[in-house]
Amino acid sequence: MKKDTHPEYRQVVFQDTSSDFKFITRSTMTSPETIQWEDGNTYPVIKIEVSSASHPFYTGKNMFIDTAGRVEKFRSRYANKTQSSAGKE
Repeated sequence: MKKDTHPEYRQVVFQDTSSDFKFITRSTMTSPETIQWEDGNTYPVIKIEVSSASHPFYTGKNMFIDTAGRVEKFRSRYANKTQSSAGKE
């Protein structure tokens, strides 16, 4: 391999901000923030929003998404169109 063409591949800590779950792996990502790991070494930390500790597929917990407003809006629009087309006949 050519020297100085590839990014540095090193150990990095990924931290799930929603569940405070942390894991260490190797990556080329960089961050100005660092964290001291359980082994006493300091590693760059990359903050992520979703991991296996917080994703509904892995946890089995469904997150409630407010779709009632969208459904009601659709029904009101559809009802208005069907009433106006029924009145034309």
